[in-house]
Amino acid sequence: MRIDEILGSGEPVFSFEFFPPKTEAGERNLYAALSDLETLKPSFVSVTYGAGGSTREKTIEIVKRIRDEYGLEAMAHFTCVGATAGELRETLDEMQRAGIDNVLALRGDPPGGQEVWSRTEGGLEYSRELVEMIAGGYPFAIGAACFPETHIHAESAEADVERLAEKVAAGVDFLITQLFFDNSRYFDFLERARAAGIRAPIIPGIMPITHAGQAERMAALCGSSIPDGLRRELHARGDHPEAVLDFGVAYATLQCAELLAAGAPGIHFYTLNRSPATRAILSALKLARPWEKAIYPASISSPSATRGEPSAAS
Repeated sequence: MRIDEILGSGEPVFSFEFFPPKTEAGERNLYAALSDLETLKPSFVSVTYGAGGSTREKTIEIVKRIRDEYGLEAMAHFTCVGATAGELRETLDEMQRAGIDNVLALRGDPPGGQEVWSRTEGGLEYSRELVEMIAGGYPFAIGAACFPETHIHAESAEADVERLAEKVAAGVDFLITQLFFDNSRYFDFLERARAAGIRAPIIPGIMPITHAGQAERMAALCGSSIPDGLRRELHARGDHPEAVLDFGVAYATLQCAELLAAGAPGIHFYTLNRSPATRAILSALKLARPWEKAIYPASISSPSATRGEPSAAS
């Protein structure tokens, strides 16, 4: 089923992101996590695409297995890196034959060993071009990434939103944000995106903190800020991993609850191929159903919505 159709159901969507493992043990962990999370009936799951397209075949294999064995809707990430336009079309043809309905179109990271992204000869330069290729010849629902705190290579926040508007106009059906730990960043970004004419649903991406050092590395890698208060609480528990995990789950639960109460169309969880934290958070959210007790009367998933000031997890 297409994710844009799922988003049109009126209920918030909950999704999980996984990456293709490199070892047999990692593969066992992945499918164990999927088995644990399957009972929560996610709206869809997504599978990432390694740097330089290095996991292309594995990504498609895992997406097919998730659909066939687990009965879950799955989305394949897809990048421009390391392939000519013809090779990109061959992969899209393979995805279509596999019965995949959803693709997350990304420019992608440079191949291993390269710090600067460069276009493959005969390939594409921008994710917008990839969106145009998919929209012009394939029946997939197209997702794309967006960056509440601005893409690390963007000229400016304004230019970043302008490029995003062009990408959405090329055929994007929905957006998923990079991870963030400060809800005000999402609310402010949403306001700027709507002002720029972007109408696509914008699903917030949340990474539950399970390890303080890992959270700081991930935040630095993708240009996400960690609020001072959150950093202090994490460091105060630094010598007690279980305390960090407990606090991380509580923080992410409050963060998600505020977003849903404000009308966010759902939550995309960056699971890092683990299930306990995500399972606890989503179980609590489904029990409390904060989207039915909206703090703000207008849905922020609507381009005409207004917003109040965020009060929690901000």
